[in-house]
Amino acid sequence: VVVAVNSTLLTINAGDYIFYTDWAWTSFVVFSISQSTMLAVGAIYYMLFTGVPGTATYYATIMTIYTWVAKGAWFALGYPYDFVTTPVWIPSAMLLDLTYWATRRNKHAAIIIGGTLIGLSLPMFNMINLLLVRDPLEVAFKYPRPTLPPYMTPIEPQVGKFYNSPVALGSGAGAVLTVPIAALGAKLNT
Repeated sequence: VVVAVNSTLLTINAGDYIFYTDWAWTSFVVFSISQSTMLAVGAIYYMLFTGVPGTATYYATIMTIYTWVAKGAWFALGYPYDFVTTPVWIPSAMLLDLTYWATRRNKHAAIIIGGTLIGLSLPMFNMINLLLVRDPLEVAFKYPRPTLPPYMTPIEPQVGKFYNSPVALGSGAGAVLTVPIAALGAKLNT
């Protein structure tokens, strides 16, 4: 429960509507790294603790439900319904479970292969999810944060200036970073 609650808090920050809309593609990379890393660490920890394939999908489902509840809370406060972007964790978690099952519950294979699959698939699954956020800049200015720090004030988008392919960068960074961090989580579990 503690892992799932903390994961959800991270999601609300990394999937924050204003954060995403202010920085668009740059924050897609941050979103991809944070969400794929969090899913790999939490799901592998849960899965290796129980030793049961399917636990990662259960973990992703819990986080999805918690985040939808958080979306409802923000909506009740008068923010847009998509203020918090709920990541699509479940398919990536299913790939992790499938890896753990297919490798006959080999925890090292689950960490290396499953972690890589999460890092590669999660940005792809969330691409359409994030593209559907409506009128990003308009809504970002319509719902400003009263305590927004100066370095996060909305700026004109610099499309393609820094990243030619944010999807590739997010996928690559997620895939590279989830394996060692998941391995650390598994090490802490033993």
